[in-house]
Amino acid sequence: MTSNAIIQVGLFLAIVIALSIPLGRYMAKVFAGEPTFLDPVLAPIERAIYRLSGVNPATEMTWVEYAVSMLLFSLVGMVLLYAIERLQGFLPLNPQGFAGVEPSLAFNTAASFTSNTNWQAYGGESTMSYLTQMAGLAFHNFVSAATGIAVAIAVIRGFVRKSARTLGNFWYDLTRATLWVELPICVVLTLVLVWQGVPQNFSAYTHAKTLEGAEQVIAQGPVASQETIKELGTNGGGFMNANSAHPYENPTPLSDLLETLAIFAIGAGLCHTFGSMAGDKRQGWALFATMSLLFLVGAGCAIAAEQHGNPQFAAMGLKLAPTESQSGGNMEGKEIRYGIVDSAMWATITTDTSCGAVNSMHDSYTPLGGLVPLVNMQIGEIIFGGVGSGLYGMLVMAVLSVFIAGLMVGRTPEYLGKKIEGREMKLAMLFVLIFPAAILIPAGIAVVTKAGLAGITNPGPHGLSQILYAFTEASANNGSAFGGLNANAPFYNWSMGWVMLTGRFLMKVPVLAMAGSLAAKKSVPPSAGTFPTNGVLFVLLLTGVILIVAALTFFPVDSLGPIVEHLELRAGHLY
Repeated sequence: MTSNAIIQVGLFLAIVIALSIPLGRYMAKVFAGEPTFLDPVLAPIERAIYRLSGVNPATEMTWVEYAVSMLLFSLVGMVLLYAIERLQGFLPLNPQGFAGVEPSLAFNTAASFTSNTNWQAYGGESTMSYLTQMAGLAFHNFVSAATGIAVAIAVIRGFVRKSARTLGNFWYDLTRATLWVELPICVVLTLVLVWQGVPQNFSAYTHAKTLEGAEQVIAQGPVASQETIKELGTNGGGFMNANSAHPYENPTPLSDLLETLAIFAIGAGLCHTFGSMAGDKRQGWALFATMSLLFLVGAGCAIAAEQHGNPQFAAMGLKLAPTESQSGGNMEGKEIRYGIVDSAMWATITTDTSCGAVNSMHDSYTPLGGLVPLVNMQIGEIIFGGVGSGLYGMLVMAVLSVFIAGLMVGRTPEYLGKKIEGREMKLAMLFVLIFPAAILIPAGIAVVTKAGLAGITNPGPHGLSQILYAFTEASANNGSAFGGLNANAPFYNWSMGWVMLTGRFLMKVPVLAMAGSLAAKKSVPPSAGTFPTNGVLFVLLLTGVILIVAALTFFPVDSLGPIVEHLELRAGHLY
């Protein structure tokens, strides 16, 4: 890595730390029902929502009731989104006259946005009307992210409550996450993006003549509002097909920085929310430090691989080092205005979380550079992770870590004063095993069937990587893509749609069940044999457990395509 890269990555992480502390403590107040500066504006809206929906926010729910409410809310939202897509040709705010979306693609998209994946097997500006973009997709950007935050808060309550049967109220948490957390940030950031040049209108597309006399169609629309929540909610689905590489979604260096900060903001802040609600801020810092360490390793590897470039170019006598006249390294698939460092760092950030927004094409990365986003997702999207899902995924890993530590000393493991016993470990392992099963089973089917192989654009190791990446991002609810797989076909639309739903909802249920089990337990005071979970030793243990679990689950499958491709590239067999 160059000194420029080190400075940029270090500065980014420093800003994340500075933003996450007040945001995390603010969220702890919001979900505890404590007064905030936004209450005079938002409290009347909240009360009106409860009156209209008939919800009593004071009524608490068991983990089963919480899970059922979350699942039913998501199911209804998914059905409504599917209907909007299919009927958009008859609905208003469709100046381009787009027809209804084909059934398999409509199902895939509805599953994608409901599950916070936002995988797009279509070009947004050439497929979806303004109404579908706003009332369908952007709406789900808000509520799917709020659902993740709500579940994370319920899980935190399970860890910190003592002898309790309930985890809170899903409708209360959902409403507060939307009104008090997402909406205020989105209003401010949307206005900033409009100032930076991101469109926000309902105009028809502009037709212009180029200097060569060809006709160019310039897409526009309500872009800024969707761009903001797509990043803040770690959704990732772009208004434009080129996503955040498009100058109308991400026009300036300032917009690029703000959008990457938005991707990490809530996930990082929830670590401090956890520390505040647990009554020990060092607990939150331990999780934050683990996430930061894994982020730095991934960013360093991706940037270094891309700056090193293609070894075959060096063998041809081409200079890959940066100079005043050229940036050096591997610039294929990257915007010149961002360069290698900002592009590779964005690729790391977006796959550390469940965002999936891109400002460069991952399919064009070097084999080892492309391996980093793949591994980031297969670790479980817990390096800050999706809003909410990253935190509760990390808490599952913390439970596994203290269990392993307890085995080493022959003592019943404890976390936050709660004894970790057989029921919790069974639920934790169910959570861990669902994830690789949702990736490897359909990916295995895809590589041995005609329909699956038909989507590959690069036969060989890279084709395997394309398929593996597609099902990994679907299960991890990430939504990014290598960009080379032709996935808008019935096989991939249906299979990836079900994988997205599995990765989102089947993994929420066991973690809520674990939270319910822990909430019912009494808290035991620490003793001389209690393993501290708020220090450097725990951070190192937790990091090691995360990497070991990922390696045992996926290695060598996750690295097979990229590593073989890298070896062939070094040997010159591809040219």
